Amino acid sequence: MNTRTNKIIPVREQIADALRSDIISGELAANTKLNEQQLAERFGVSRGPIRDVLLKLTKEGLLVSRNNVGSSVSSPLTPEMQKLNVEIRRKIEEFAIKNLVGKTTDRNLEELESIISRMQEHFDREEFTELTKSDIEFHQYLVNLAGGEDLVNIWYPIVIRMRMNYQRIKTSQALVDEHRHILDGIRSKDVKAATAALRKNIK
Repeated sequence: MNTRTNKIIPVREQIADALRSDIISGELAANTKLNEQQLAERFGVSRGPIRDVLLKLTKEGLLVSRNNVGSSVSSPLTPEMQKLNVEIRRKIEEFAIKNLVGKTTDRNLEELESIISRMQEHFDREEFTELTKSDIEFHQYLVNLAGGEDLVNIWYPIVIRMRMNYQRIKTSQALVDEHRHILDGIRSKDVKAATAALRKNIK
């Protein structure tokens, strides 16, 4: 969980973040049914906050909810759907790049650099779930910077549903370097270079 700014994170968001980690890491496998009472006991809360979290994760696409059955972890996307998601995500993020290059502040660039540094730390420690979440955080920062909450709300369910290719993360430093190349393009106000780096990263 992100506590670097020392702000208090609401209990529901802490629970949502923990369950996201379990799903992204594969600890909660596809089609696993989630039991509200068991989750309430795990996190030491009533079932009310658990229901709220399950609804939130369903909207994000990580869970599916059916009447009289409850919530379960979503199945992996088919290759065709994964390809479509990649194409949609690229379009959104290319739109973001074109709208933010030349408009970023030093503080924006420092924040992006800080996220990349955390990605490197997670990679070095083989903390692949946290690396994945930092990867998502980097792209979300760009999307939010370019289009605010409206664009993030379109983009986020697509990205979170795709999840990540863990084998690629485990075997290559390239993931972190690709984000540095995106930032280099943004810093130098080179839309073409930033977009090319972005396209190489999203696959």
